[in-house]
Amino acid sequence: MSQRLHAALAATTAALLGLTACSSPSTAAPPDGSTAETLRIVGFAVPEAANKAIGEAFNQTEAGQGVSFQTSYGASGDQSRSVVAGLDADYVHFSVASDVTRLVEEGLVAEDWDQGENAGVVSSSVVVFGVRDGNPKGIRSWADLVRPGVEIITPNPASSGAARWNALAAWGQVVADGGTEQEAAEYLDQFFANVVALPNSGRDATTGFLAGTGDVLMAYENEAILAAQHGQGFEYVVPETTLLIENPGTILVDATPAAEDWLEFVLSDAGQREFALKGFRPIRDGVDFGGVVEGSADPTDPFPQVPHLLTIEDDFVDWPTLTEKFFAEEGGIVTEAIAHSGKATR
Repeated sequence: MSQRLHAALAATTAALLGLTACSSPSTAAPPDGSTAETLRIVGFAVPEAANKAIGEAFNQTEAGQGVSFQTSYGASGDQSRSVVAGLDADYVHFSVASDVTRLVEEGLVAEDWDQGENAGVVSSSVVVFGVRDGNPKGIRSWADLVRPGVEIITPNPASSGAARWNALAAWGQVVADGGTEQEAAEYLDQFFANVVALPNSGRDATTGFLAGTGDVLMAYENEAILAAQHGQGFEYVVPETTLLIENPGTILVDATPAAEDWLEFVLSDAGQREFALKGFRPIRDGVDFGGVVEGSADPTDPFPQVPHLLTIEDDFVDWPTLTEKFFAEEGGIVTEAIAHSGKATR
């Protein structure tokens, strides 16, 4: 692209929490006479652990007997472009809907992929602030993020879907509080002026924060919970106004037959239970995950109600509209804010 947003963080390892870039859940033996299938999953980095747990549960079902997994995880935009370039996939799980739209335009995914009851969404979370132990900078609100001396780490919107959710939340909270769009743009300028690192993905941002970069990590709630589950936790704040993150997932038009059973299982209560236990908010009410999620700020109330929860549909129209408005290479509101901060090169 003509305008590239560079990462200020050198570390791009995907080794956080012992998760590998390619992995395979244990696979139950197929019934006599059946043929084993390999399901190729391509996703953004953050849900790798959840998808692995779902895979293990799926293998215990009749439909999942004998199914093995070949996986690839990375920054959402990069993964989407890799599938277009020829990376084999049966099922994709991306951060933002626009990364699936790219595959629709290439004829790799059906145009009606998001017409089901779940509207194409397979996992959800909210934008939170990760902070250092004891919250020494006293970060509680969006206003605190733009105080002088507060250092923020957030992923790069050029490659990361997580970065786009973070930036939209930062802009949207101003308008939701009665501010004008101009005031929201000015807030973004202040926000990105305090950003000290733009890593490639949400997982890379977490790795950088755990290594000591920044005072505040812009993150998915589930990413903070997962880190705590693996003994690398950090405190996090759910702001009073934040954005509902809805991650899309779908199968490709030439997917192996097991892919349809997989997607059905992902959307089932059993699949959503595994998401919840890894820190994702179930995509619908009534999913029984036992009521306790280890690693959350309050394990017995892991997904507290957000007083002012923004959504794409209610506050940003849709992904095609907001992608042009906020992330266009020329004139996008977020693109311009990062350029004003001096963290972009042409």
